Amino acid sequence: MNNTFTSLFNQTSSSYKKWIQGVGTFGILLALIVICIALALCTPRFLTVSNLTIVVNQVSINALLAFGVTFVIITGGIDLSLGSMVAVTGVVAALFAHPDAYPLIVPLVMALGAGLMIGGFNGLVITKSKVPPFIVTLGTMTIGRGLALILSKGKPVSNLSDTFNFIGGGQVFGIPFPIIILIVVFILCSLLLHKTIWGRYMYAVGGNEQAARASGLPVEKIKMMVYILSGVLAGLAGIVLTSRITTGQPNAGQGFELDAIAAAIIGGTSTSGGSGTMTGTLIGALLIGVISNGLDLLNVTSYYQQVVMGIIIIGAVVLDGLNRKAV
Repeated sequence: MNNTFTSLFNQTSSSYKKWIQGVGTFGILLALIVICIALALCTPRFLTVSNLTIVVNQVSINALLAFGVTFVIITGGIDLSLGSMVAVTGVVAALFAHPDAYPLIVPLVMALGAGLMIGGFNGLVITKSKVPPFIVTLGTMTIGRGLALILSKGKPVSNLSDTFNFIGGGQVFGIPFPIIILIVVFILCSLLLHKTIWGRYMYAVGGNEQAARASGLPVEKIKMMVYILSGVLAGLAGIVLTSRITTGQPNAGQGFELDAIAAAIIGGTSTSGGSGTMTGTLIGALLIGVISNGLDLLNVTSYYQQVVMGIIIIGAVVLDGLNRKAV
């Protein structure tokens, strides 16, 4: 009798673990599909081509930031300076994007370079001082916001060239250019994470940093790299946003870091490090965008949208915890 009960318990436990792991793998995609179907039934405007294009176009900036922070979270870190980096890099790009002032390449290089330097600063302080990433990037968030205000003198930087504004507002074969940027960056980030040795190193560092160090992996270099990647992608997001709104706003990007981190976590990136995918992060960003767009179409106030998003984030973190226990 006891053996039968034990066998039944083990089978039930094994089935539960497989179910949890399955939910962690496919649950986010299923949730996206279900929510899309529900919104399509509630409002016929949701499934129109124009509205879906708007959703993906709006998601592009958050997804770019989320790809960068996914690298960071996989290694066991966090980056709270993303929103400020968007503001700084956007202002830097706008300062060099005036008509007939410089070629288009100049504001692009300057903005990406600014993101690289801020990300490198984060990585350098974190690796050399051993201060927790939360504290370092929180300080950088404040520094970045101040730099954006200093560079812009507290005012929006306007009068940008048409070629620069094309980045955020132009179309290629009817496809908004930000969506093309999103697709290209997604492919590159996926290849880096899943098809290169550096991607495997990131997972190793996040899974067990001490074991990775004992194995001879360049842990400090890997951490530096992920924060630099996060900074460069934040710079790209700053360029796209500035081009879309046609001004460099020193107050831009407020709260963007939370949306990006939420997209990564909702997409299955473990808060404890060591696991995560770019596909999951992209689906997480799309889920956030779809929910926000759907609630707008249903005339739900932004206050309720924040409540809904908070519940989703907590649910994703709880699911992550259950999934780690089940492994």
